[in-house]
Amino acid sequence: MRRQVKRACAATVATAAAVALAAGMTTPASAKPVPRAESGAQLTTHHRITLITGDRVAVDAKGRVVGLERAEDRRHIPVQVRRIDGHTLVVPADAARLIATGKLDRRLFDITELNKSATRKSQAKGLKVIVGYKGAAAGTKAEVRGAGELRRSLKSLNADAVQTPHDETAGLWDAVTNGDSTAAGIAHIWLDGTRKATLDKSVAQIGAPKAWSAGYDGKGVKIAVLDTGVDATHPDLKGQVTASKNFTPAATAEDKVGHGTHVASIAAGTGEKSGGKFKGVAPGAEVISGKVLDDSGFGDDSGILAGMEWAAEQGAQVVNLSLGGGDTPEVDPLEAAVNKLSEEKGILFAIAAGNSGPESVGSPGSADAALTVGAVDDKDKLADFSSTGPRIGDGAIKPDVTAPGVDITAASAKGSLIEQEVGEKPAGYLTISGTSMATPHVAGAAAILKQQHPEWTYAELKGALTASTKDGKYTPFEQGSGRVQVDKALKQTVIADPVSVSFGVQQWPHTDDKPVTKQLTYRNLGTEDVTLKLSSTATNPKGQPAPSGFFKLGATTVTVPAGGKASVDFTVNTKLGGTTDGAYSAYVTATGGGQSVRTAAAVQREVESYDVTLKAIDRDGTPSENWDAFLLGVSGLGKDKYFFPYDADGSVTLRVPKGQYVLDGSVAVDPEDAGKGLDWLAQPKLSISKNTTVTLDARTTKPVNITVPDAAAKSEFAAPGFELEVGDSSYGFGWFLDSYTNFRSKGLGPKITDGSLTQTWDSHWSAGAKAEYNTVAGSKVQQLASGYTKKYKASDFATVKVGLGASAPGKKGVVNAVGWLPATSGATSISIPQKAPGTRTLHLTTNSGVKWQLDFEQIGGIDAEGWPISDAYYTLGAAQKFKAGKTYSKTFNTAVFGPRLNADFGLFREGNKIYGSLPLFADGKGHAGSSEFTSVKTELYRNGNKVGSNEDPLFGFEQFKVPAAEAEYKLTTSVKRSKKLAEASTRIDASWTFKSKKPSTDLAKLPASTVRFNATTGLDSKVVAGHTKTVPVVVEGAAKGSNLKALSVWVSYDHGQTWTKKKITNGKIKVKSPAKGKGISFHAKITDKKGNKSTISIYNAYYGK
Repeated sequence: MRRQVKRACAATVATAAAVALAAGMTTPASAKPVPRAESGAQLTTHHRITLITGDRVAVDAKGRVVGLERAEDRRHIPVQVRRIDGHTLVVPADAARLIATGKLDRRLFDITELNKSATRKSQAKGLKVIVGYKGAAAGTKAEVRGAGELRRSLKSLNADAVQTPHDETAGLWDAVTNGDSTAAGIAHIWLDGTRKATLDKSVAQIGAPKAWSAGYDGKGVKIAVLDTGVDATHPDLKGQVTASKNFTPAATAEDKVGHGTHVASIAAGTGEKSGGKFKGVAPGAEVISGKVLDDSGFGDDSGILAGMEWAAEQGAQVVNLSLGGGDTPEVDPLEAAVNKLSEEKGILFAIAAGNSGPESVGSPGSADAALTVGAVDDKDKLADFSSTGPRIGDGAIKPDVTAPGVDITAASAKGSLIEQEVGEKPAGYLTISGTSMATPHVAGAAAILKQQHPEWTYAELKGALTASTKDGKYTPFEQGSGRVQVDKALKQTVIADPVSVSFGVQQWPHTDDKPVTKQLTYRNLGTEDVTLKLSSTATNPKGQPAPSGFFKLGATTVTVPAGGKASVDFTVNTKLGGTTDGAYSAYVTATGGGQSVRTAAAVQREVESYDVTLKAIDRDGTPSENWDAFLLGVSGLGKDKYFFPYDADGSVTLRVPKGQYVLDGSVAVDPEDAGKGLDWLAQPKLSISKNTTVTLDARTTKPVNITVPDAAAKSEFAAPGFELEVGDSSYGFGWFLDSYTNFRSKGLGPKITDGSLTQTWDSHWSAGAKAEYNTVAGSKVQQLASGYTKKYKASDFATVKVGLGASAPGKKGVVNAVGWLPATSGATSISIPQKAPGTRTLHLTTNSGVKWQLDFEQIGGIDAEGWPISDAYYTLGAAQKFKAGKTYSKTFNTAVFGPRLNADFGLFREGNKIYGSLPLFADGKGHAGSSEFTSVKTELYRNGNKVGSNEDPLFGFEQFKVPAAEAEYKLTTSVKRSKKLAEASTRIDASWTFKSKKPSTDLAKLPASTVRFNATTGLDSKVVAGHTKTVPVVVEGAAKGSNLKALSVWVSYDHGQTWTKKKITNGKIKVKSPAKGKGISFHAKITDKKGNKSTISIYNAYYGK
């Protein structure tokens, strides 16, 4: 049994971050990533991620957290910010306890997970969660379903999959919680996560032809392939697929990726197209296809769960899951369903281990009942990518077996993403690698065995397949029992029950360890008694032979009666391990009766570890119930291990490996209102080399007080934080608060003198409707402060007057100020919408070398919950320094909007793929950004012939696949936006003509040029009608400077119906301003000295008034 690890105002919103933190998504089970519609190279901007609580986290283009927008009535709830193991967690205090007690999925607050492109795509129309219930819970179910759309009812888990619009998630939070506990009838709340899709020699390698010769090819057995769909028209699968169903948002159950077709043909393909050369393992079996991964190769947990339930209803005896994601110590929904359906329905689930290498077995392959499959090559060498154990949380043995998964040739789905990526060779077939390919070998083998023994349960099938494997000379954590041999499994009548033996963790120190004995039980499924001769081999954590006697059999022979069981003692004595701690493993081989049984065993000889006791004391001196702690290992034996300890009595004891840790703790008067009193106690250096007690005593903290020179200014946000550098790793901790009122701090532990510790104190204040103060303070420290006081003076600030442009009526503008200190990634940002066109005054601190990044958002409206809706976004670019006492001017979102090219933006060729990544609507000051649009058409021509078209406005979302040979290309795009969004630059057309061939480097920039028309307009993108204006014309890109061969410019006053050529003098043209209410359009042709050509047309660039 899997060990459950106990982890002892909407329209005007202020945002800030104490620590700008880089934002378990899943991994593919194919070693080669499945191609995606999105290239990954894209023009990204600042955006928001909505939490289940209704709070929204602002994330910049690099995935860093730069702000928080509070849901209504949640302003006073403190929010923790922690950066650990490459992930950023943003956790409101009322959610922290639910996470610590295992009732709430931590991934719901993992910004790194939620910000991944596949997750954002899946969650685009609303937050998807799976809510598990206790019993009937009729009333609670009704509330949950009323708070969102019921997508699926999952009977196997007594759960609902619901989707709630992002602006309504606060209602869902109210339905599933009651303060800092779950609502009555709620068992678990999980993120409906996203999973991704993870033969001639290989089939013979596992002995399938011998099984066919014996008359077994899987006939009468149903294999459910839950994947990207199956191309039932492929000759190898024609007539094999007897049922299919779509569980994704894709339009059909067809396989547009190619992964599911490849998998299905390995399991049960006939090899028809190849004359039998690429025949699958069980060509006599039926295939039922559940499309649980969409046309990009991704799928929701709830869709996969629904597919599993459907497969059970359809009578599948074997289910293939060549997919997965990251595992956690807890049992997730997919693991729970695998275990339950296996027991209740007798289904054997063959599941890919994953492709992430050492100690990375993914979920749901981590489920107890799963037959988890690693990959080997045709020489039985373990694939470098094959995920190995031990399993996270309890150190159990996974994977269970291996099978061929390197360079596997099987059926191709014509026109699929993988076919386009790797090509068919020979025609109709693909050759790819991964545990995805290994898994259907095992599923096919299970079908053959099920045909021979239709009465066998999933456990008996699993037992026979694991018992009859071939030793690959690897440890059980790498290969399970070994590589599958289906021909041997057909002769198997004796199996081990269970298939492996885990002795768990033996606590350090080991000088007084006592031997631990478990029963190694054999079951005889045959009709004759079998006498087995037993032997064992064992290895230590270094892969060397374990000491003699470390593992010991109680007998060397055992007779297993027909239809019965027999057991032998198997003892581990961890005292004999000397100074070598870690995972020890063994194989017991039992031979007799013409067969052998291989059984893997393991024990964790605990590394040097100690008890850490945490105690929390309230301000009144009593044990606290309202406390929180997080313990993270940063060096030593405990590096990267982390704990969320909690107990309502105010004391908890953890067992942790020797090493250095960071302790981040707090004690609250009321966890839902920081203003009533919040005490932050943190120890950035906690060295554990003995049993240790740390007390979080709120009575020892000191007040924090920060003020600005305007006494009428109102604190909107406060953000204390600290960062610790350890080696190449950086760790961040902090808070999002309403203000510093009644906030106190205490630094614990010894001084840190190596310059690795930085502490920050940030704040934001509103000063009327159109002004604000932003403060960033921080420095290297040796010890975290116990209390902090800072009274800012007017002379500490620079003043930046920001012009908020808007060329359409009814708009509002937001300017976000993000400050960066050179010694830290501390930041603060502000987001207060105000009428645009207009101006806003920012008072920004200048101490400690702070640099400020300014971003602008145009607000197009307010959603149902009062959140502002952005329809255009622009960024200042690189952060810059301002001088105290100086006044600066910045302007955003004014004409002339048009394409921008620089070192970062342009047209690119990546291998045999061409795409654009550049802002078509960069504003008149050259600020890059993006704008909503009503239509877009992008096309590529090769030597005059159309390659293809898409609806990507050169964001890098789409790529054109082209031949390697050199040719002349022409890329064209036309983008329109509504006058309701912007009256200026309502349409932009562009084309680029160039020669290209496959580059020698991974990525090459293509020769493209553009023209910037740098007219001066008002904040409304208008000019006084009838005047003559001088407009600078600036060439960017390949034709810039001395590379320019020819440039011609035209203007139009009738939306491009007629054009007038203009003379260019010293890089400028003279134009007459358009009449009141009328627009002027620009058109340019550019040729560089290498003959590459570009054209740019900007319609209604600005208007007269």
